[in-house]
Amino acid sequence: MSETYTPRRSVLYMPSSNARALEKAKTLPVDALILDLEDAVGPDDKPAAREAACAAVASGEYGDRELTIRINGIGTQWHDEDLVAAAKAGPAGIVVPKVSTAEEVRSLVAAMEAAGAPEHTKLWAMIETPTAIFEVRDIARASDRLAVFVMGTNDLVKELQADHVPGRGPLQTALSLSLLAAREAGIAILDGVYNNVKDAEGFAAECTQGRDMGFDGKTLIHPGQVEVCNETFAPSAAAVEEAEGILEAWEAGAGKGVVTYNGKMIENLHVDIARRVLDTHRAIVARS
Repeated sequence: MSETYTPRRSVLYMPSSNARALEKAKTLPVDALILDLEDAVGPDDKPAAREAACAAVASGEYGDRELTIRINGIGTQWHDEDLVAAAKAGPAGIVVPKVSTAEEVRSLVAAMEAAGAPEHTKLWAMIETPTAIFEVRDIARASDRLAVFVMGTNDLVKELQADHVPGRGPLQTALSLSLLAAREAGIAILDGVYNNVKDAEGFAAECTQGRDMGFDGKTLIHPGQVEVCNETFAPSAAAVEEAEGILEAWEAGAGKGVVTYNGKMIENLHVDIARRVLDTHRAIVARS
């Protein structure tokens, strides 16, 4: 993990047509915001939402929160105007729904560059179709400008004709393949949303599952989900202490061949994990 690691524990969708929501987002302890022009915005409100999202990015009023804009999907009547406007606004990322092939990634990147997107504006691809799952490895490697996968679990459940169930059994294959592809390509990957905002126990369990699987964070639909998400996807105090201990033991034992910590043999892979834990912790502390 590099020094430029960006915390993305909590990534909250905000409807760009809702001025009060955009204002509230300035005070929320989220790592990132997805200013939405798609599902959360009605057809008549899309032009105004586009303008509001771009104005929010340009405002400089969101502190260290990573700002992205979710545009309408490829082939929709709003897509081209959304992409050009978002590229010119220069958010951290342009989130595109239903990216299903590597060729779509390359076309999107070409369009972003043609519209003058600054270098820091990356593509965030939503993985939410069966085709995308079959093509996910090629999608992940299609462009250096692709920085993040966003799992569209609601659409995947719909496309699979499955049900939302505890443990997400119907989605395990899609989630695992997408994680493998993201890690091979060296890009970040975000878990999908949890729909029942009143089910705190179920939400916490799904955050834990996503963290244990290896996701960098989770997309959210309600501000009340932020705190639990941030806590779950951050290294615990115990994990930080152990990581520090492993690195101290490793450095003290340099050249000895075998190093142990708390009775466990330490190898290079344990050192790499410890460094990742500490890099993550430091980035989160710096963000706070």
